[in-house]
Amino acid sequence: MSEAVKVLIVNEPSDLGATFRATLEHAPALRTVDPGEVPDGLDADATVALVFAPEHGVSAVAALRARHPDVKVLVALLAADAAEIGRFVAAGADAFVARSAAPREICGAILALARGLPLQGGGAEAPGDAAAATLGLTPREAEVLRFLSAGFSNKEVARRLTVSVRTVETHRLNLRRKTKTGRLKDLVQLARQIGLAPVLDSDLPRSLRPGRHEGHGATSH
Repeated sequence: MSEAVKVLIVNEPSDLGATFRATLEHAPALRTVDPGEVPDGLDADATVALVFAPEHGVSAVAALRARHPDVKVLVALLAADAAEIGRFVAAGADAFVARSAAPREICGAILALARGLPLQGGGAEAPGDAAAATLGLTPREAEVLRFLSAGFSNKEVARRLTVSVRTVETHRLNLRRKTKTGRLKDLVQLARQIGLAPVLDSDLPRSLRPGRHEGHGATSH
């Protein structure tokens, strides 16, 4: 049986609620660590620090990273834009989850981060989807972002979502406006940071998968 993932909650917010704490304490794969008992240079093996924003911002993450350089850092956000997420990443954050996500989903994100797995769980309320909501993205915009992350062109996205190319272009404009990013590669990087997994052909109904002569490698946009 593998060792439980150690969870360090950094200055737990008073409004976190008993449900989250109970879910965390009763998860057999997780074990909380008392911050007062954590020495400098904490063994990073299967350890995740959960930081809540905005109570604890970029400077708090930077200080945590300086003290425990090898610990995985998961930031729980109320709301953010791409620029703020970029600052958190620069400070040392490894991944993000929405504070509005269900306790079980946050615990799942902790486990995924500790094990080096994608945070996207595939469900409508998966952590990546919830984190996208903190950016103000609609479910359809998040879906388009997942397609773009996989290298699909506007035309390919339109076909698979059964919408017009103009509609996809509008979604892309909205994505750039809401996330304050100007380039496609910045959108793709943002998707990875918040745990939005790229769409795979195996995720699609067979009728919408590409034919033998159709591919979806990285294309110019």
